[in-house]
Formats: sequence, structure tokens, C-alpha cells
Amino acid sequence: MHKATTSRRASAFWVTGPHSGELRDEELPPLRSGQVQVRTLYSGISRGTEALIFKGQVPASEYRRMRAPFQEGAFPWPVKYGYSSVGEVEDGPAEMIGRRIFCLFPHQTRYQVPVERIVPLPHALPAERAVLAANLETAVNGLWDAAPRLGDRIAVVGAGVVGAACAWLASRIPGCEVQLVDIDPGREGLARRLGVDFALPEQAHADADLVIHASGAPAGLVTALGLAGFEARVVELSWYGDRQVTLPLGEGFHQRRLRLISSQVGNVADSQRARWDYRRRIELTLRLLEEPALDCLITGEDAFADLPAVQARLAEAQSGTLMHRIRYD
Repeated sequence: MHKATTSRRASAFWVTGPHSGELRDEELPPLRSGQVQVRTLYSGISRGTEALIFKGQVPASEYRRMRAPFQEGAFPWPVKYGYSSVGEVEDGPAEMIGRRIFCLFPHQTRYQVPVERIVPLPHALPAERAVLAANLETAVNGLWDAAPRLGDRIAVVGAGVVGAACAWLASRIPGCEVQLVDIDPGREGLARRLGVDFALPEQAHADADLVIHASGAPAGLVTALGLAGFEARVVELSWYGDRQVTLPLGEGFHQRRLRLISSQVGNVADSQRARWDYRRRIELTLRLLEEPALDCLITGEDAFADLPAVQARLAEAQSGTLMHRIRYD
């Protein structure tokens, strides 16, 4: 154990009520054997999920399953929530001091976790980009569930971070034709930077072999079902909180023998589960993040001190924001 004389003072963001949050100070305990203390450099706001939590839209039935690693408090509030933290080890085993790492931890200036819960960043991965790790990991798991094949026509509905990441990953499979579909025409530039085609819903190519839905809106899933070809797979990556979703399953759903598949990152996709664990999956994700083209998925940055106001603003934003990065000075 490295006997550093580092600060034990920390500050964390808590959701305290509907549409409200605050920063709370705390004193960390003496570091225990087998732990590291991390000084946070950046964290990422996953706008869709965190907006639902900020607005109190987590269904009571999902309180247990929606708990984030190292979450404190309980839903609906007060709760300390988040899962995309990038920092530098400042105390712990000597060989870890100074290493830049990723950890599934809430928005907090410094924290202590078991050493096995941190993942060192590849040397070629900038800390600024590593905040995308949790979202890209969701996309990796989604592609495993989707099982795209060489030459597939693939539609990805919803050009948020996860949808755009899915389109980028799928486009790297030889022969695949990938189209990113979104109601916002401003997303065309994003698609171009990622090297994929773009279409508004009414212009999207139908008869897809595989459709991935990640818009977070029920209307997007209706679009996804409409784009699917005969016996195609439709993979649902969106999470709706406590909203009800109505689907046109009485139209061509049965005649076209469509398969609607759920995907959620909390479990490794069943096709990989015999050989892959969470550690191997996140290490793969961090290697994939070495690609500079993915910087376009980060659309804003603010200081940690402004986080309560930032969360309130992002929770009400209708479009434009992808990953929002928080800077810890």
C-alpha cells in the first residue's frame, strides 16, 4: 500500500427531488487494503437515463434493477447516481499511483473503490474521450444481441450516443449497409463523421435485415418495426422508465414473422456469456474508444461546480445533446 498523504475531502452530486439536485461534501475514510483512491478528471452524463432519474420517472418495480454500481441513497430520491467516471489513482498500491482509469461510479470529485473495480485506460486513449465507455459498452452488448451478419442491410433508429455507436460498430462489418435514422435532420453531419448513411424516418430504406432501436421514444420503435424486412430482427435498446409503449402488432408484425429482442447492458449477451465477463467486455470497449472519430459523440462540457444546473438543463433538452462531459478542476 502506498502511504500517500492525499486529501480525503470529496464532493458528490445528489438528486434530491423532482427536477432538483445539489452538491454534497463528504469526508472519505482511511483507505483500506485492496482499495484505491481516485481523483476524478471527467465524468459523463448519459442524458436519457439520468434525465429519467432526475425527473423521478423510474418505476418502483425497477428500483432494484436500476441501481448503479456504488450508488448511494435509494430511488426515487435522494440518490447519488452515475456510471461514467474517468480519473487518476492518487492512493493505493504503489504500481497503480498515477494510472488513469475508468470506473462505473457516480459524479464525485474523488472516491475509494476496490482495485478490481477500476480499469486502466489504454495508453492511446485520452481521458477526455473515455467518458464514452459506458455508452459504447452498451452498444457492444447490443451488437452481440443483434448478431449482424456479413452483408446485412442494417437500420439504426435513434441517433443518440448509443444508436450512433451501434451504427459505427455495425459499419465496420464487411459488406454491411448501415443507415442511421433520426427525426432530427441535424444528425446527418454526425452520421457523415461516423462514416454511415443518414435518413429521416420517411426516407429510410425499408426491408432491413436487422433493425436496432435506440431513440428512447415509442414512435421510434414503431418506425423500427416498419423498416424490418421478412423474418428480420428488431433489437430494442431503449429504456422507457414508467412510460407505456403502444405498438402496431396487429399490422404486418405476424405476417412478416418479425422478432423483437430486448437488449440491456446489465448482463453480458447470452451468445458471449460462456466466454466473456464484464472485465473482458469493458477492456474491449476501451480499446475501441481509441478511434478519434468517436469524439463527435461528445457535444458539450461544463465544470463540476455547475452540475446541478447542468442536469436540470439537460433533463429538459429536446435534442442536440449527445454525451455531455463534466470537467473536474
